[in-house]
Amino acid sequence: MGVFVFLPLVLPLTAWPIARLAEQHLHPRTATRLLTAVAAVMALCSTVCLALVMVVGTAQLPGNPLPDGWSDPEVRAAVPYDEVVGKAAIPALCAVVAASARALWRHGRVRRRAHRALAGLPGTGVAVLPDDVPYAYALPGGRRGRVVVSTALLDRLEPAERRALFAHERAHLAARHHRFLLTVRLAALANPFLRPLRTAVAYTAERWADEAAARAVGSRRAVATAIGKAALVSRGTPVATLAGLAAPGPVPRRVAALLGPAPAVRTWPSLFTSVGLAAWAAAAGTAVSAMSSANAAVTMFLILRAATPL
Repeated sequence: MGVFVFLPLVLPLTAWPIARLAEQHLHPRTATRLLTAVAAVMALCSTVCLALVMVVGTAQLPGNPLPDGWSDPEVRAAVPYDEVVGKAAIPALCAVVAASARALWRHGRVRRRAHRALAGLPGTGVAVLPDDVPYAYALPGGRRGRVVVSTALLDRLEPAERRALFAHERAHLAARHHRFLLTVRLAALANPFLRPLRTAVAYTAERWADEAAARAVGSRRAVATAIGKAALVSRGTPVATLAGLAAPGPVPRRVAALLGPAPAVRTWPSLFTSVGLAAWAAAAGTAVSAMSSANAAVTMFLILRAATPL
């Protein structure tokens, strides 16, 4: 394996340029899908390689349950600096697993609590709650999910802005944005170098819903005004993996984008542009990461198979 086992751990750096440029130059739908796919593949590859390095480190520990042959010099030689790196990979992988499990548990707990709180209400697509705290968010679940909004927020919006609010939240549910947000959050927990992609997807998912709401209500200004008002008074969503009108992302940039022309829909940027070069660099980094992790996994499998007595 050699140093190739470490490549997926650092290759997410190749996606930093596209994380910055995609939200500025690509259609929000394209940017969200592209960045989420890159983050998911790179996180999976880095986790696989971290697990392979951990196997070498665990095999060196006294009293471990692994076969004795897995601590042979031939196995340890597959990983450079195996004594230090192998043992350091053990707490690192444990931290990744624990953080990911906690994020999934919190996401599920918030959704379950929200659904229980709405159990006594009519099964409509919109749940208006009498609450002095202004908030609105898209709650997935069931066939279509539900839009949850408080009366405190609705009272602060004009009729056109209310329509923009509901159209925005319905767009989140229709495109299942919570899946994108959860995926990039888990990816960032698996590899901290992917945090810029998580931040970018949180913004592009909101922009995606902004544009969908603008088309639905026929007024970009009404959506921009609703976002500005909600951002001033709303407390946001109950968890980062759910989507809502007022969070996250720089609100002034979203408002400015809505006050301008609608973004052009392009499936892939031209190579002869900065965003095109960044996209191809991220794609190349993702491909190299996938190949490196696959090569490391196959190589380690063959080495461990040869070192395991029949």
